[in-house]
This record gives sequence, C-alpha cells and structure tokens, in this order.
Amino acid sequence: MKYSVIIPVYNRPDELQELLESSVAQGRSTEEVEVVCVEDGSSVRCENITTLYSDKLNIRYFYKDNSGPGQTRNYGAERASGDWLIILDSDVVLPPGYLDAIDRELEREDCDAFGGPDRANKDFTVMQRAINYAMTSFFTTGGIRGGNKKMDKFYPRSFNMGIRREVYQALGGFSKMRFGEDIDLSIRIFKGGYRCRLFPEAWVWHKRRTDLKKFFKQVHNSGIARINLYKRYPESLKLVHTLPAVFTVGCALLLLISIFWPWALIPLFLFALVIFIDASVKENDPEVGLMAVPAAFVQLTGYGSGFLRAAWQRLVLGQDEFSAFQKNFYK
Repeated sequence: MKYSVIIPVYNRPDELQELLESSVAQGRSTEEVEVVCVEDGSSVRCENITTLYSDKLNIRYFYKDNSGPGQTRNYGAERASGDWLIILDSDVVLPPGYLDAIDRELEREDCDAFGGPDRANKDFTVMQRAINYAMTSFFTTGGIRGGNKKMDKFYPRSFNMGIRREVYQALGGFSKMRFGEDIDLSIRIFKGGYRCRLFPEAWVWHKRRTDLKKFFKQVHNSGIARINLYKRYPESLKLVHTLPAVFTVGCALLLLISIFWPWALIPLFLFALVIFIDASVKENDPEVGLMAVPAAFVQLTGYGSGFLRAAWQRLVLGQDEFSAFQKNFYK
C-alpha cells in the first residue's frame, strides 16, 4: 500500500462526502490507496456516508471517544498500512490530479514529509472565500501558507500534509496539544533531522469556517497555541507571530482615543479600504472584498487576543498549557 489517507471527522458528514467523492475522482486502485476515516466522538455520525463508498474506495471507518484532532489522527495512523500517511481535514476537497502531483514531487526529489497549499473554490460561499483571503493575505499576516516555492523550511499544516509512516512512528505522531499540534509535529520533524518539503502543486480546496463566530474561535485558539508552542520551543516564536497582538492593542487604543478625537479611526478605515480593494481584485468579486474586511479584523484580533491571553496566563501567571472553546468549537 503506497498511501493511507487519514481523515479525522467531527460532526461533518456532508463535507466528508465531498472529500470522499473527490477521492474517487483521483482514479487510484484500492491496492494503492486506502482511506481511514476516524469519527472523533461526533453526535452526528458519518458511518453511513463511508458505507456509500465501500465499493469505490478501500475505506475503513472507526468511531472513538472525543479527544481532539491530533489524537484522532494518531488513532487512524495506528491502523493504517500505507508507506505514506496523508493527513487531510474533513473540510477539504481534492482537485483532480492531487495524488499525481504528489507522485511527481516524490519522483523528482525525495523527502520524509511534505505539505501543500490550500485554495478557495469559486463555488464556495462568499464568507468562506472571504475567510480564505483573511487566512492567506499578506495584509493580515496570514502568511505564505505554502505559496512560496523559495522557502528554506516549510512547516506543513494538518489540513494537507504527508509523512512517511516510519517517520511518523519514530516521532510518536501528534502530541496531545489540542491546537497547534500540527506545527508541533512539523517542528519535531526538523528537530529529528528529517527532510520536509513544500509540494506547491499538491494543493486542496479548503472550506474553512462558515461564519465569523467560528472563525474567531479558530484563530483565537491559534494565538493561544503559539504561546504554548513557545513554551515548548522558544526558538519557534518569530516577530511575525507578534504582529496580530500589536494590531489588537493598536485597535483598542485607537478606539479609546476616538472617543475624544474621531480622526484616530482613520488608520483603521484605511486598512479596511486596502483589504476591500485587494480582496475584490484577487477574488474578482466586490462582495467577497466587502466581507473580507470583517474577516480580516477577526483574523487579526482573534489571533492577537488569544496570543495576549496566553502570554498573560502562561508567561506572567505561570499557568499550565490550555486552549479555549474545546467543548463548543464547532457550534
């Protein structure tokens, strides 16, 4: 078995069906690719969805108590038989030729782990496309997220990553971090002396969150995770990781000053205008540009507030590792 595709699922049967349908479209034999779906204590199960594809895919379904995405991936990896473990989130869709792109990269230059970029499909909702912009734009410090082929190091994210099974086992898989567990694994890949590469053509369509409330929860936890990672690996914290916190504090100060001097809001209006124009042009849709404005503010202030909250609780008060919204993250 060459590839084992591992998909943790939590209350997302409809999205899983889209992912499985796109897996069928890869046109691979059941001897070459297996799909391992692991239900992480969902109240809305997807077993009936996986049954629909039992004659089209080499697919196996497991149900376990809720323990978070990292431990759920580990559960699937323990039961996988492929030489390569491909980790996907349940809210992604594979474009035609995704596995072909991986084949080509592995033939061109060997490695121990890889990751690929994500994109927004034009069929996604306006909000999903706006959130995708917020997560990838230079102006929101969304970063390159796999868009730069000249990177000396690429840290894969769990929505689209691959790793040799023996390397995964040697590293012990994902840690028990509830959030930031994928970056933690990527850091350990490099620390272990393994080679990790970006596969720019092995991209996926990524649906992300469907509204700003869920998006805030996601990025707030990401901000917390960055401090949790810093406590484990001090060298992992870079200047760019602090920028959303600076932005958040700056917004709060400008809003406070605007009570007495309304012109203080001009920098925020200018930032909103830049986001609107840039998103409208890149997405070729002014409606997406309009929704990208609140999405960008949520991305920056959500991450920034999580970062500041964790910095206070962990670095000042000396509290243990934590994350927020564990019980109602998807609600």
